Amino acid sequence: MLSIFLLIPLSLMLFVVAIWAVRYAVKSNQFEDLDNASQRIILDDRQERRQTMQAHERAAPAQQKDKTAATDGNNDNSEIDKNSEI
Repeated sequence: MLSIFLLIPLSLMLFVVAIWAVRYAVKSNQFEDLDNASQRIILDDRQERRQTMQAHERAAPAQQKDKTAATDGNNDNSEIDKNSEI
């Protein structure tokens, strides 16, 4: 009989904690997107990889332009020669 006086309040406290945990999870939108949550990690990695590849592709032509500008800068008539070919 003594154990009933201990177990009933303990079970009620655990019940209140469980209700609070579920309510907190719902308010923090943890149940918002259950279908795509497992794929989000993979998609984020792909998106990050795609962005870094695009950044490298944008940087590569800029580096080539810098190299050609450096070689064209040595020849003063380079712009005239380019215009005469057109």
